[in-house]
Amino acid sequence: MAKIQNKSFEEVEKIYSQYLSNDEIKKVDSAYELAKKLHSGQMRKSGEEYIMHPIQVVSILATLKMDADTLVSGFLHDVIEDTQENSEQIRDLFGEDVSTIVDGVTKLNKISYNTEENQLAENHQKLLLAMSKDVRVIIVKLADRLHNMRTLSVHREEKQKRIANETLEIYAPLAHRLGLATIKWELEDLSLRYINPQAYKQIAELMNSKRAERINDIKQAIEEINESIKVLNIKHVEVVGRPKHLYSIYRKMNDKNKQFNEIYDLLAIRILVDTVAETYAVLGSIHAKWKPMPGRFKDYIALPKPNGYQSLHTTVIGPNGRPLEVQIRTFEMHEVAEFGVAAHWAYKKNKSSIEKANVNTDDQRHLNVIQSILELQDENNDAETFVESVKGDLFSDRVYAFTPKGDVFELPEGSGPLDMAFAVHTDVGLHTVGSKINGRIVPLDHKIHTGDIVEITTSTNAKASRDWLNLVVSRRAKNKIRAYFRQQDRSENIEAGKQMIQKYIFDNKLPTDPKLFDDEHLNKLAEDFHMTSGDDLLASVGYGDLAPQRVANKLTEELREQIEQQKVKEEQEALFSGDKNVSEELTSKGKTKNNVNNEDITIAGIDSLLIHLGRCCTPVPGDEIAGYITKGRGVSVHRMNCRNMQVALTSGERVIAVEWNNPEGNRPNHDADIIVYGNNRDGLLNDIVRSANANTHYINSINGRVEKEDVAVINLTVGVKNKGQLERLIDNVKNVKDIFKVERAFH
Repeated sequence: MAKIQNKSFEEVEKIYSQYLSNDEIKKVDSAYELAKKLHSGQMRKSGEEYIMHPIQVVSILATLKMDADTLVSGFLHDVIEDTQENSEQIRDLFGEDVSTIVDGVTKLNKISYNTEENQLAENHQKLLLAMSKDVRVIIVKLADRLHNMRTLSVHREEKQKRIANETLEIYAPLAHRLGLATIKWELEDLSLRYINPQAYKQIAELMNSKRAERINDIKQAIEEINESIKVLNIKHVEVVGRPKHLYSIYRKMNDKNKQFNEIYDLLAIRILVDTVAETYAVLGSIHAKWKPMPGRFKDYIALPKPNGYQSLHTTVIGPNGRPLEVQIRTFEMHEVAEFGVAAHWAYKKNKSSIEKANVNTDDQRHLNVIQSILELQDENNDAETFVESVKGDLFSDRVYAFTPKGDVFELPEGSGPLDMAFAVHTDVGLHTVGSKINGRIVPLDHKIHTGDIVEITTSTNAKASRDWLNLVVSRRAKNKIRAYFRQQDRSENIEAGKQMIQKYIFDNKLPTDPKLFDDEHLNKLAEDFHMTSGDDLLASVGYGDLAPQRVANKLTEELREQIEQQKVKEEQEALFSGDKNVSEELTSKGKTKNNVNNEDITIAGIDSLLIHLGRCCTPVPGDEIAGYITKGRGVSVHRMNCRNMQVALTSGERVIAVEWNNPEGNRPNHDADIIVYGNNRDGLLNDIVRSANANTHYINSINGRVEKEDVAVINLTVGVKNKGQLERLIDNVKNVKDIFKVERAFH
């Protein structure tokens, strides 16, 4: 993908000056001046002035012909987060709408969450709900994300992949659902570039390898189409070649396990006309000219996509016998296809909200996605569950089914009759006893296909079954079924939830206490799960909406911390306990003389004492050390920065001066513990072992685990001669690819 050059403010101003009034232009210009002032001195990681980012965001928005308030928000979308400006000041200067949009776009990085996943979920939840109040929030956010993706190369590889994955999972599907194709395809191609650079490069090279040949085929096809539709006497027609996007080719190769040369629609033509009647006339002319490929015709004019997209699609055997995809639509449909909700702008009358906007039928079709988001929010209080619901229900592939009366329902791919029943009405779903598809009786696990006519059979005496949760696909149906059992079996669910939690605690040997399940304790815990009472919490576990391990771990968290603290305290007391006369008791066993050693360590003024190196900090020759006289176990030697030694040094008692006989070490058998942190990948452990083996006499033990964000944590115990050798080993392991931190361990 070619690098897109930054536009200057003057170039962007020229774009929006073509369609805004003079007063609106002044308002947008003043927002730019304020943003420039507030971001003064700030730089992006790329090295350019920060103001260039909002300028490029507004450039994208102006290309969509967004209204003045949206452009103002584009200039100001980062000022709350990155400057001293607040939403009240923005409201005073530019009005309530701008303040709402800017606040909706602002990230939540100043709020503390338990995990990064929670933070991302809360962030996406706020974004999606803010969009439901004013759809311009997501349009500004999409423009912001698009420019960030264009400049993603300045970040480290790990961050590039994380942002690209998030873009592909959340933002590109949102752009698609809002009909913003011009943004959607670029987000997808840019995401592929960082998620799978090898595939991106391969497809790009394959596309370029026969570029001249395809250009000639497209040129020939356009000439033949223009010639064949002359007889239709269409006054206003436009025939253009359409570039195929890399990600769509990648998806077809990956999902259908095809080679590049097996992808049919690398060649594509788009035909634009004035009226619907002319689209069908052109289609007839195309099919008369070239033989259509079976199963490759789709009529999205008669049956539009839920985001408002309308077009005729057909694939024919075109010039030189190669498959050719042809899309036929009106100029108005093309505007919708490229700019989606922005083309049917619900705020043309400067209304302040969706509720106040005078939305026509096409606009409402675009905004149905927002209503769906609001509905999902009503059914999901937990942020992570909410975002997963949005991703699962709104961004999945869709099927379109009809009722016997001809009403169309949009369902996630894989849906069955029960999904359809709950989509019609909750009562229909709860009382379903059977179904027919296209007049034929089918089981409830039958999969619906686009175009099916689905008839639901109900009975007033019928009741929902828990097994239905395994049959439905849509989040709406699952939530309605769960809600039913929440209401019907609340007391049973509460008891079942309690038993499930108790069983998990017992099976996993977690600490327990009779007070754990007291009402006061459970009610307090319920707040952490955004629930109103402990009974609600237990019931949610009982009917399967909340995993028992999540509650059990949270329920015993404080108890486990207390036990751990007591354990540390006891260990410290065992290590550093005894009265002031212990040293006399110990030294009376041997003759006192100056600086006598037990091979490695010299103890000032004490002879014949048992000496051992602390396992909590594994000192090696060359480390700065100190000794502590223990009760009955001689002298324990620790690194000076060991936390146990720091506790002893605070009191100043029982600490004794010790030193290495030979700081260079007498033999390479001193165990040292180190911790290695890196980005998990195949072969990482082997590379670490190879590097460590080259710098140590032996590796005594090694174990590892993978934590959040795919971070590998490896613990090694190695044998070294002295601190210098250990430091060289650490430096060499740091040089292993994907390792970002290596440190000495404390236990």
